[in-house]
Amino acid sequence: MLDRDPLRYRRQILALKRHLSGDNCTVLLIDDRTAQPDNSDLQLQSIAHGVIQMENIHRDYGVNRRRIQVRKLRGSAFREGYHDYTIITGGLSVHPRLIAAEHKPGFERKHVPSGIQELDDLFGGGIDTGTSTLLTGPAGCGKSTIAFRYAMSAAQRGEKAAIFSFDESVSTLIQRATGLGMDPAEYIQSGLLSIQQIDAAELSPGEFASRARALVDDEDLRVLVIDSMNGLLNAMPDERFLSMQLHELFTYLGQQGVATIVTLAQYGVIGTTMHSPIDVSYLADSVLLFRYFEQAGALHQALSVVKKRSGPHERTIRELVFDKGKVYIGRPLKNFEGVLTGVPRITGEASDDEPSRAPAA
Repeated sequence: MLDRDPLRYRRQILALKRHLSGDNCTVLLIDDRTAQPDNSDLQLQSIAHGVIQMENIHRDYGVNRRRIQVRKLRGSAFREGYHDYTIITGGLSVHPRLIAAEHKPGFERKHVPSGIQELDDLFGGGIDTGTSTLLTGPAGCGKSTIAFRYAMSAAQRGEKAAIFSFDESVSTLIQRATGLGMDPAEYIQSGLLSIQQIDAAELSPGEFASRARALVDDEDLRVLVIDSMNGLLNAMPDERFLSMQLHELFTYLGQQGVATIVTLAQYGVIGTTMHSPIDVSYLADSVLLFRYFEQAGALHQALSVVKKRSGPHERTIRELVFDKGKVYIGRPLKNFEGVLTGVPRITGEASDDEPSRAPAA
């Protein structure tokens, strides 16, 4: 503002640069970019050795999103692109953009059992380490319960498991799981099971990825549950490249041998017209489909594996039952057709398709 003329401004900055560089001094020039007459901001960027740009992006609801990028840094390598950061007590917490290619895989492929034999049979022995599994279906069909069953089973084996809960409070999740015979109190106290309630209005994509990476690097995480993808999508409504960010996250977790389980609620309750708010099925290595169907004047639940990249799987449809504080998976529904449409037809003796009633481990 004092120089007024762009040529004089550039000369003043160059003179200041020569003077301070001769004294072996590191200089930080701070510009709030509120006034940029005659491209003075670009003049300054062309003279400086490095340019770090910080932005505060307004969101319609919740906290603003803050991100930082290195525009240039002469003579040095740096990670390009935007990186989220938060202002905390003591300074800044920067969450570098996750690049899966920088993390090389080094784990042994093996099955990850759920503790329910019939469910493991559907997956041809179980889901595998280093893979991502999508549990998708209408609201209330049991996706979160089955995902919790995998985390609980990992903790019972002495492996670290974590649940990121977007849709439920921790107390409600624990109460519901306890009512189905999966009391996690012992494993939460021992640190084998971690349940983090995520506030969608207070989260940025980089911070979420950093939380997951910290669990892998610092606590040797083996099973990660994200419940649900709808909550994650609501936390990042303006993200045009959410699928790309999820691909990087899933790839990184897979290369570290983590079994990732993600739930996704579809719109609708019954029928074939249900659709998803975002298509992430192509990102997942395995897909477990949940459906409601009508039988004898009552509403039942069914599930089936429709995709598994890491090996063969059972192609039958089984009934899912929550009864008497337990989770049951029934025998294949071989005597029904049209179960996935919601209104099946009986083609044989219905008595052959009664749930097995074998309690979960």
